[in-house]
Amino acid sequence: MTTNEQIGDPISLEASNESDIQTLKSINHYYQNRGAIDQRLMDLEEEWDIERMLEFNAAAWAMIGVTFGLTRSRLWLLLALGAGALLAGQALQGNSPAVPLLRKLGFRTKTEIDKEKYALKALRGDFKYLLDVPNVVWKAVNE
Repeated sequence: MTTNEQIGDPISLEASNESDIQTLKSINHYYQNRGAIDQRLMDLEEEWDIERMLEFNAAAWAMIGVTFGLTRSRLWLLLALGAGALLAGQALQGNSPAVPLLRKLGFRTKTEIDKEKYALKALRGDFKYLLDVPNVVWKAVNE
């Protein structure tokens, strides 16, 4: 692959969501700047995913609601109740009304972050010794 080539084709990019497009652009950038992969992997380890942000916000709003509910007005307890309801909805349905807002703010799912991490690790060469593993496993299972 020459330095001007890109990973992926335009057809698949058109069908991708914004997060996938950004991940692909990142992989292309680090393909040409491999010395910066280690720093990007450290940054990805620190990146907060959507689920973590939802959990943090629900906990913060619940604590605020309970604190103000006990010290100011019982109406504040509704905030804690609402935060708990949103978190329960996230757990039961797998989505939350806050997800589109968090996506606009640049948050990604853990899976999306992991896809970029594994692609960068593959570029760095972390998996080059695993190429024969399927053959070795297959032979071991069949012997």
